[in-house]
Amino acid sequence: MPRPELFIFFGLIATGKSTVAAAFAEKRGLSYYNSDVVRKELAGLSPQTRQRETADQGIYTGEFTAKTYAALLERAEHDLGQGQGVVLDASYQRKADRDQVRMLAQRLGVRLYCVLCVCPEEEMKRRMAQRALDPNAVSDGRWEIYLKQKKRFEPPTELAPDQLITMSTDLPVETVVEQLSAHLEAQP
Repeated sequence: MPRPELFIFFGLIATGKSTVAAAFAEKRGLSYYNSDVVRKELAGLSPQTRQRETADQGIYTGEFTAKTYAALLERAEHDLGQGQGVVLDASYQRKADRDQVRMLAQRLGVRLYCVLCVCPEEEMKRRMAQRALDPNAVSDGRWEIYLKQKKRFEPPTELAPDQLITMSTDLPVETVVEQLSAHLEAQP
């Protein structure tokens, strides 16, 4: 039986990582965990509850983010231990947070793929405006939060070339998932 794989879809807000990650997980039959959903669950909120705090306040403090990322790792470890592949969907803007995922994969002996989602800022603005009108949207990402995230995003220079996959997400989601699948099939 093949070993399960661990994927993280990461990057700045509104780069399409949640849309692509969910579609990829569904296509491959993988467990899927979204940091926005887990964060609100830990806070006792429904996923659609809007939080208007700015970055670093309320459920977006460093401490609460650490708690959220620890919960993501616990869920991933559980599922991987059961032989189930996992997709984690979060910004993972800090090297230290990505290192935690790398250590988990190493400890469990599973292959880790880090999918960095990118797209033009104009598309990100359009997506944020669209999301603001969607009553079922889970993310609280707004332009001012994106600007703070952009300043502190640590480039993933620690990732080996066979671990890092950069995907432009300004194409239709099915196309991006197909491109990612093709890339993975070409891996040794």
